[in-house]
Amino acid sequence: QVHLVESGGGLVRTGGSLRLSCAASGRTVADYGMGWFRQAPGKEREFVARISSIGGSEYGDSVKGRFTISKDNAKDTLYLQMNSLKPEDTAVYYCATARYYSGTSNARDYDYWGQGTQVTVSS
Repeated sequence: QVHLVESGGGLVRTGGSLRLSCAASGRTVADYGMGWFRQAPGKEREFVARISSIGGSEYGDSVKGRFTISKDNAKDTLYLQMNSLKPEDTAVYYCATARYYSGTSNARDYDYWGQGTQVTVSS
């Protein structure tokens, strides 16, 4: 059974930073692609970032240059460092594990999801 547990969300002011973590069990992050998505109220789920098993990464246009995805294979943990946060970054952030060594920006590539962590950026 695969479990993903996000943490690190919270309330931050515009321009601030947060680091999200996603602890994985049942599937090693060393062998599978991982991704971060987010969903704001009334909006569709949005791709944020992904990282392949060998470390290649891709970012959504709205977060490029501000967010960094990384992972610690030894800890089976995925991270999302978020800097220069904006009110429009407010959403529930979800981590997900891909079906193979790398996913894409399409949520259908991911078969297990965490419960989400709320990020709120105040203006």
